[in-house]
Parts: sequence; structure tokens; C-alpha cells
Amino acid sequence: MMGSLGARHGLGWLMGLYFLSHVPITLLVDLQAGLPRDLYPVELRNLWQCYTEEFKDPLLHNPPVWFKSFLFCELVFQLPFFLIPTYVFFNVVHGGCRWICTPAIIYSVHTMTTLIPILSTFLLQDFSKASCFRGQGPKTFHERLFHISVYITYFLIPIIILLFMLWNPYYKSEEKRKKK
Repeated sequence: MMGSLGARHGLGWLMGLYFLSHVPITLLVDLQAGLPRDLYPVELRNLWQCYTEEFKDPLLHNPPVWFKSFLFCELVFQLPFFLIPTYVFFNVVHGGCRWICTPAIIYSVHTMTTLIPILSTFLLQDFSKASCFRGQGPKTFHERLFHISVYITYFLIPIIILLFMLWNPYYKSEEKRKKK
């Protein structure tokens, strides 16, 4: 039983780190593809430009409209949410925060759903012919695998969060009280 409790605490910390790390990634990397460039200092813009060109990330370098809609959701819904589970999973793993279960499930399903077209794009898109990417993107299978390995993290950890919320006895709804 103690090992199970330790595993739950370990997963809680993993989820807390995931949400905490997502804040700077969202603010400093992802949103540069959707917000006005003047909001960012030159050093961050140059670093972002270097990444998108060096690693041929077409979704960040020249984002299609559908990807910008995901960035909008990340800014408006996910970014404010990231702070809540970060606090919950680091500070009150077993302190009466059962209410985090439903928002965490919603976040997980939403994020996994957005990753399906993203991963499909890296797997199946012919970047040399797609006008929306202007011929930019991974050209080799190795380059495609690099992008898949980066983005798949944001699919796999939400699966872990979803399963944790669904299977953890702490988050299961309490049985209805018997009528007297």
C-alpha cells in the first residue's frame, strides 16, 4: 500500500512539473507564433527564429490558421489553468482538492485532441507541396521523428493525467449515502 501511495505522490509531482514547465513554454515559445512580435524582446525573437529555422518546425515558423486557433485556446483557456493544477499537485495532493479531477480531465482530453492533427501533420504532410507551409518543414524521416518526439510529450502526459484522474481511488466519487 505504501508503494502505491508513493507512486501516486510521484505522479502528482510529475503532473505538477508538467503544468509548471508549460507556463514558460507557452509564454516564451508557443505564443510567439500567434502574438505580435513586438511583445517579445529581440533576444527571445532571435532564439525562437533560430529554433524554427534550425529544426524546421513549420507549425511555429509559419502557423496555419488551424494551429493559430490552438494557440488561442492555449492563451485563453490553458495558460490560466496551468497555475491551478501546478499548485494542487505540488501542495495539496491529498488535501481535499478532489474538484481538480473534472478540469484535469477536460484539459487532458482537449490537449490530446489538438495533438492528433499536429502529429498527423508531421507524419503525413508533404511540406514541399503544401502552400500554407511555403515549402518549409521537415524533409527527412529523421527530422519528422524529431518533431513527433517533441510534440508527443504533450499527448502522452495528458494520457497519464487522464488515467490518473480516472483510476486514482482518491478522485473517485464517494458512494451515495444510504437513505435512512
